Amino acid sequence: MTTVLGLSGLYHDSAAALVVDGKVVAAAQEERFSRRKHDASFPEHAIRYVLAESGITLDKVTAVAYYDKPFLKFERLLETYIANAPRGFSSFRRAIPTALREKLFLKRLISRELKIIDRSFDSRHKLRFVEHHFSHAASAFFPSPFEEAVVLTLDGVGEWATTSVAVGREDKCEIVKEIHFPHSIGLLYSAFTFYAGFKVNSGEYKLMGLAPYGSPRYVDKILDTLVDLREDGSFWLDQSYFNYSTGLTMTNAKFAGLFGQPARNPEVEPLDQFHMDVAASIQEATEQILLTLVRSLAKEFGIPNLCMAGGVALNCVANGRILKDGSFEKVWIQPAAGDAGGSLGAALAVSYGELGVERYVDSGDSMKGTFLGPSYSDLEIQGALDGCGAVYQSLSQIAMLRETVDALSDGKAVGWFQGRMEFGPRALGSRSILADPRLPEMQRTLNMKVKFRESFRPFAPAVLAEDVSEFFDLPNESPYMVFVADVVEGQRKQSSEVEQLTGLDLLQLERSSIPAVTHVDGSARVQTVHRETNPLFHELLLAFKERTGCPLLVNTSFNVRGEPIVESPVDAFHCFMGTDLDLLVVGGMVLRKEDQDASLALSRKGQYEED
Repeated sequence: MTTVLGLSGLYHDSAAALVVDGKVVAAAQEERFSRRKHDASFPEHAIRYVLAESGITLDKVTAVAYYDKPFLKFERLLETYIANAPRGFSSFRRAIPTALREKLFLKRLISRELKIIDRSFDSRHKLRFVEHHFSHAASAFFPSPFEEAVVLTLDGVGEWATTSVAVGREDKCEIVKEIHFPHSIGLLYSAFTFYAGFKVNSGEYKLMGLAPYGSPRYVDKILDTLVDLREDGSFWLDQSYFNYSTGLTMTNAKFAGLFGQPARNPEVEPLDQFHMDVAASIQEATEQILLTLVRSLAKEFGIPNLCMAGGVALNCVANGRILKDGSFEKVWIQPAAGDAGGSLGAALAVSYGELGVERYVDSGDSMKGTFLGPSYSDLEIQGALDGCGAVYQSLSQIAMLRETVDALSDGKAVGWFQGRMEFGPRALGSRSILADPRLPEMQRTLNMKVKFRESFRPFAPAVLAEDVSEFFDLPNESPYMVFVADVVEGQRKQSSEVEQLTGLDLLQLERSSIPAVTHVDGSARVQTVHRETNPLFHELLLAFKERTGCPLLVNTSFNVRGEPIVESPVDAFHCFMGTDLDLLVVGGMVLRKEDQDASLALSRKGQYEED
């Protein structure tokens, strides 16, 4: 048996994954256990979980693979500061001690932490380091359903690479071209995230969600001034407008001068039409860059399949355009496309590359629906809920589904906790908040009273895979919620007010028969639900369809703003009691809010640092 433990982290989104004989067995992010969003600490809890899930101990692991090469990263840091000296000395002085401790001597740190888990761990012979972009590429290609594919990886920066192209064939994957730091689409998008007043490395999806409220009036300015985009999709960024190479911010005064306003201070400045137009502009520019690159790759390699990973691959709006463009016949995106997924990629790279494991190709894919995290038996759930002082009913599956559908069809919001936890940033029906998508007020209710987040944030529909074409123009399965698609004309509603409204006022319009999951531009981030990978969630959707005629539900992650997705029944109960959720369903246990001791309520609003 060949067993590889993959690790990522010590920058952001630490995670662990376990691959046995080339097959993905378990994977989880550290944040779910520590309850710290984007936790960058050593993933001890995640490691202990994946080992326990597989029933092996650390000393039986064939190899441990880390998703980065720290010496190369330190080289990039040092060369960048030298090239820009004396500018950036303040940043250099802050960065170097951390870089020396956590990057240059990372092998020592990882070895020490693994020995805490198992004193006999042999780091000298078992520890491996995989290049960052190769970890991403491996995470995209090896679990995909393709024998052959072009693999595109885009993120902020790895060691040096910011964009890479690989070709995957059977059990081999080889990087064939790269674009290097400081020229980065990920950092370009993050620069605009910072400029709009959102947090870098967590607020990018807010910028994407804000874009449909604006007009892309600055897209030419971006592509004519900031970015030199070539016909083959390669690009160059004018660094005189940015501060991320050696500074303490993403953009500078010249960048602000180009757009006519300083970066927004979120503590004192509200979002206005300017910020919405900026969001629309960088989103459109990003899509144009990616389409140019993807079309060039399709023409150059003549391979019909595309795989994608890296943080930029979580831009589901751009993914939807790539899919609809049709340059590649099929597109598969690693659902844990960010750094957490690098742990899985590193383990797969070592398994298939160095250790010579034979690759197994699943006709769907090898991610098991991303349900790779912990699960709890009904006995464990009952013990946890009893410890919280919860009041619940233990029901059969049929009765539990009936109670859940009753609540959903009555317009109630339901916390849904079932089976193994998802790996990656999306809740896909295991740790989800569910609601009726037909209710116009549901989007605002969930944002304001349950999630405690901005009103403009959209929600996703989970739809029976067999009924997706009735509602969405989606030419591909989307089990991982990584593609945005238009709502079909037959479900749209026209309004004479659309021309008179701008900005957040557009939220007032009811745009379709499923308004709670239809964004202001008439699109939705679709999850297709398949009986094979999530039978219970599929059964719930089927029961809701039989009751209402509607085969889809609002599906958003089970957490509040700034909190990681719930991992345990205790997390679920606390989130339930601290929000306006009406019903909680954990395994076979059903909890109604009115039955609970009100003194157990804990306000979640403001408890977690805002994302």
